[in-house]
Order: sequence, then structure tokens, then C-alpha cells
Amino acid sequence: MREKNGLEDRIEEHVAREDYKAVKPAIIAKQLKIDEEDLREFKRAIKRLIKKGRISWGAKHLVMKSSEKKSRQVKIFGRFRSTRKGFGVVQTLPETPFYGQTNVHIPAQSCLDAVRGDLVCIRIIRDRPGRDIEFGGRVLEVVERKTHRFVGSYFEDDGWAYVDIDGYDFFRPVEVGDAGAKNASPGDKVVIEMVRFPSNHTEGEAVVIKVLGPQGKPGVDTLLIMNQYGLEGEFPESVLENSRQQASQFDESIGDNRCDFTDQTVVTIDPQDARDFDDAISLKKLKNGHWLLGVHIADVSHFVKPNTPLDDEAYQRGTSVYLPDRVIPMLPEIISNNLASLQPDRVRYAMSAFIEFTEDGARVSTEIKRTAIKSQYRFTYEDVDDFLQRPIAWRRKLSHGQFDLLGRMHQLAMVLRGRRQRDGAIELHLPEVKIDLNGQGQVVGAKVAHHTESHQVIEEFMLAANEAVAQLFVDSDLLLLRRIHPQPDPRKLDELTQFVRGLGINCDNLASRFEIQRLLANVADKPEKRAVNFAILRSMSKAKYSPEEEGHYALGSKAYCHFTSPIRRYPDLVVHRMAGALADGRKPSVDQSHLERLAAHCCATEENAERAERDLKKLKLLGFFVDKIGKRLKATITGVRQSGLFAEGIELPVDGFISTRSLPADRYQFDSRAQAITGFGKENQFRLGDQISVRVSRVDLDRRELDFVIDDGRSFKDSNQRSTQPKTKFGGPPQKSNRGKNPPKKGQGSNRSKSKAKSGKTGKSRRR
Repeated sequence: MREKNGLEDRIEEHVAREDYKAVKPAIIAKQLKIDEEDLREFKRAIKRLIKKGRISWGAKHLVMKSSEKKSRQVKIFGRFRSTRKGFGVVQTLPETPFYGQTNVHIPAQSCLDAVRGDLVCIRIIRDRPGRDIEFGGRVLEVVERKTHRFVGSYFEDDGWAYVDIDGYDFFRPVEVGDAGAKNASPGDKVVIEMVRFPSNHTEGEAVVIKVLGPQGKPGVDTLLIMNQYGLEGEFPESVLENSRQQASQFDESIGDNRCDFTDQTVVTIDPQDARDFDDAISLKKLKNGHWLLGVHIADVSHFVKPNTPLDDEAYQRGTSVYLPDRVIPMLPEIISNNLASLQPDRVRYAMSAFIEFTEDGARVSTEIKRTAIKSQYRFTYEDVDDFLQRPIAWRRKLSHGQFDLLGRMHQLAMVLRGRRQRDGAIELHLPEVKIDLNGQGQVVGAKVAHHTESHQVIEEFMLAANEAVAQLFVDSDLLLLRRIHPQPDPRKLDELTQFVRGLGINCDNLASRFEIQRLLANVADKPEKRAVNFAILRSMSKAKYSPEEEGHYALGSKAYCHFTSPIRRYPDLVVHRMAGALADGRKPSVDQSHLERLAAHCCATEENAERAERDLKKLKLLGFFVDKIGKRLKATITGVRQSGLFAEGIELPVDGFISTRSLPADRYQFDSRAQAITGFGKENQFRLGDQISVRVSRVDLDRRELDFVIDDGRSFKDSNQRSTQPKTKFGGPPQKSNRGKNPPKKGQGSNRSKSKAKSGKTGKSRRR
């Protein structure tokens, strides 16, 4: 009993420390250096302490101080986001004491004037207001604005000028000052600077700072998204001048600190339209039968030095942004497309990871070197696929070394791939559809992006390098900016298990990654494939950057980082600098708090880029459908809510919403665990992942919304005349809404008062 109490005391003292942050029990075990044979007793001690009230469980199974859960008056900080229903949700910062990364529900009347992305100070006021929300609270103060700039549609009413801001973060149009100074015309898309943020109790006020042009004019949609998300197209002159200085100093000479690898067979494999080449491969068999893989990554750190204009700009951008009609690079093209691009037959500097594998793909050792390489051949993915299909034809095109290298690369890649799958790596199969644009940036079609064996070859080598470099840091007992993928919430895995069984598929508990693998293989050629893949994706956490030792769940890796794309991702550049120090025989000089700040910033820029890419893609697709009301298309159900279904087109990947009220007349039941809305009619069964036939019923470019209705074979006119049908529990006719109304045009609404003009947007929109 004394030993048990001693372990309990150690745990309680550790959790009671002032610098303690809420973590999972496994992390505490590592921090306390609990031996593996003592882990079972450690877990029992945790449970006993919780039962005694000396510590407590927090959100996501984090261990917290006992007093933390009882204290509800503490001020905490987090990022605010608004919802379609009017209330807000705050995700508290990781370093916030007591609550970890908890979602806090904020009632509409308690949001003050907070807007999506703002850093806010809140106070907890009650526990568990909803199933997915741990606490309720109210905003005490907006500490830091994410932005003061917004985009929207300019209009005038009764002599007053307003901007109807895109999206659903604002209830009402915002009054703007002297709009004539920018020559804005009604209907123009404009950028505004908020002078006073609106709230439930006060009107907003802003000024127009830029006129983008009429909606629908080619290029305006891209400018709109770039301004909304703060994406800078042009680089400051100081950054360009710094790039020119680097170009003038580079003469392809090979210094003493670099290994001359220019006489080795090295090749690149990239897409046909690639403009920069940041990774190259070498591979040979050693005398002992082992493989020696060389993954050569452009040494961006040689040109982008810390605390320079180039580095400051790269840090601020965080990542390159790949919009449908352009790329906004992290680094100027002088660097990304020239100095640091591994072009064929040019001496280029690289950070090279040399990884030795046994014949069956087990990693033996890793070494990082600063190198100089000269790529001998630039292959496209199509070239490699053709090589694998017609090797004899390619023998005449390539040198003996190049031909043998491609064959070896394919052989090792498949060995590594097979080993990853045996170790439990989870690979989802969801088709990626890419939209085709004409010269004016308008959608003209779409195509499925095929992931072939050539893609798999490069993917396996990049994964191998990322994992090997991360493990090298771990083995050296060094801190690292990791790429982590937290384990799924056990509740979500339990719901996933019930969902799959509800499809009539036998499976064991999907808390086992190997059972998920078996399930994916089982449905690979079955109609349920899409539904299962969507459900697994929704049960997963989001990958992110962090110095924490949490591993990468989907890859089944204990240590993983981003090392292979420093041209387009700032975290890779950070890892390169640390790896360069190791290559030079030095210890990287970083600390935990510095890496935590880096991780938070890089996660934010990554999320911002992803949202911009997603929003512009959707905006372009909505523009395609704006004059196609009634158009039929096949779609996949991607989300199920009590209010309706979210669906994505199969041939054209546009997202739309199907209101429960617009479904065929029936009495519907919503089942959150089964992710389904079901009626009594045999055809009125709608489940996550199902393929359905729909028609476009409404397009709203300003709110970036598209509504579908189920295509039941009737004429579209008939399908919109269901208002005479009786209401049921969830079914019934569509209700009127002012969400789709156009803003008043000049000369209209002259009898409206100023206050009425400001209340033109009265409802919140539906959004996932």
C-alpha cells in the first residue's frame, strides 16, 4: 500500500506543479519515467486519484488539477469562431491552464463584437451545454483582432452607402464612409477596413479601401479571396533585393563543407507542369545487400538566412498557397524557381538524407549531409508510369545508370509500402477531383486526379525521409518541430464502429488500426466503399505541427516531421536549419517555447491557406452553376445534420446543402450515431457516403452557398411546389428566407430609414 501511495503522491505532485499543462496519462508516464512493467499500476493510480478527487479528467482525456474543474470563474483565452445559428465557439489556446483545447459555447448575446479568428478572453459560466461542447461561457474582451479587413458587396440606399460583407460573420450590412473617394459603384466587390465592429447592440462602421470590380468580372473572385485571407501576391522590394543578393553570390562552386555528389546518378520525378523541383533521388545496392537511399532536398536554408527580409517574409507567409488559377509562393521565384530548384544538369545545393535499409525495408541508419548534386534527368509522373509499362522501350532512351535507378526505385518503394501497410498505416481512398479553368479563370469542366504507382514511388521516399530525420532527432535526444496526427477520440471510433455495422458490414471494434485496415480492404470493391472512407475520415483528428511527442496516427509513426518541401513550407525550413546543425556537428539551439510558437503560427498559416484554396474553388464552382438552376447531377452525402444533408458533386466537386424540409414528404428521424436521416418510405433513406441524384435549387455567390433538392424524377417546377404538402416532424415545405435577396439598388427603398437599411441581413446561413 505504501508503494501505491508513493506513486499516487508522485503523480499528484507532478500535476500540481505551476508549469504543468494538461496532458494525457501516457505523456505523464514519460515525464515521470515510469518503467513499462509499472504502466498498469500507473494507470490504476491515475484512476484512484480521480476517484478521490485529487486530480480530474478534462476534455479529450487530459489530466487536470482537481481544483481546475471546480473553478468556473477563471479567465481563459482562445480563438473565436461564429456559427450559422448565431452563437460562437471558442477553442482555448493549448497553453491555457485548466482546460486544454476545449470548445467553449458562447451564447449569441455574450459574443460582444468578436469575429472569426479573433483572440478573446472568456469566462466559463456553466458545464456541458451540448454534446460536442465541453463548457459554456461569455466573451469578456477581444484581445487581438485577426483582421480589420473584409470583403463584400457595395450598395447604396436612401443616400447611405453600405457593404454587405460576404459570409455569415455579420448579421447586417456595415455603413461605409466616403465611398465615392474610391469610385465604388453599386454591385462592386470591395475591400473595407473596419473602424467599429458591429455587435448585437451597436452598429458597425467601415471605410472602403479598395474596389475589386463587379462580381462576375474575370479575376475578381481571386482578388476577393486573396484580400479576404490576407494573401500577398507581390513581395516587398527589400525581400526581392535580398533574393538578388543571393543570386549574385551563387556561382555553383562546391565549398569544403559540402559533399560533392555531382558525379552520382540523381533524378527528379515531378508533375508535368511543375515549375520548381525541390526533391531528387539516388539509390544503390550496398555490398551487404542493403539499400542506400539518398533523398536530396533543395537546401533553401543556404539562401534564406535567419533574421533577413527573406526569412521574415517566409515566416509571415508560412506556406505557398495553391489557388485554382495561380500559386502564391512562400519565396520569390529567384529562389524557388532558380537558385533552390534542382534543375537538370545544374549544380545545386541540397540537404541530403542518406537512409540505409535492409532488403526487406527495415531502416538501419540515417545520416544527413550538406551536398552538391547535379540532376541527370527530369522525369514526369507520366514518364515513370510509361517506364513501368514499357521498360524495353525506355532502355533506348536512358543511360544504363538511369534505367537501373528507376527499376531499383520502384522495387524499394513497393517494399517500403508493403512494410508500412503491415505496420498499420491507414490509407483512405477518396477520389480527388480537379477543376479545369479557361483563360478567364472560369470553370469549364473537371477531372479525377489519378494516384498512380509513379506517385507512390515518390510518396514512399518522402515519407521515409521525413520519418528517418525525425527519428534521428529523437535518437539524439533533441527537440523537434514535429508533424503529429493525434489518435482519434475513442467516442468517435465507437460511433464509427456502430456506423459500419449499421451498413451490414461485420467488423470488430475499430479502435484497432489493423481492424480499420481490414475494413478498408474489405470494402475496396463494394458499393459501401465511399461511405466507409468518408466515415473514417470524419472520425480522424487533424494533423498539425507541434513539438509534443504524440506520433502520427494515420502513418503509424512514433516520430514524424516535414523535411522534404522547404521551398513551400516554413516548418521544413526550420527542420532543415536544425538538420544542418547536426550535419555540421553542432547541437541545434532551440527551446520548447520557441517551437510551440512556431508550431502555432505554422498551423494558423496552413489553415488560412487551406480555407482560401477551398473558398476560391467553391466560389468558381458556384459561378459555374449560377445560371444552371435545375441542373441534375450525381452527388455524395458528405455530412448529416438534423437540419439536413451536405452533399458534394461527383463529376464537379461542388458542395451543397439539402434541407430536411425539402426532402420528399415523409416522417423523418435523425440518427447521429448512424449518420443518417431516414423516413418510412423505402427510397427516403439518406446516410453518410450514399450516392444520390440531386438538382441545383439555389446559388448565392455572396454567402457562397448552394442548395440542392433530391431529384425524384419530377420536373424541377413540380419539385419546387411542395409547399402544399403537410408538414411532418422534420419534413415539409421550404420556409421563406431573405438570405437570397439582392441588396437594394440605387433609387430603391427611398422610404426606408437608415436603421432599417442596416438590418437587411437578418438570418445566419447554414454552414458545416
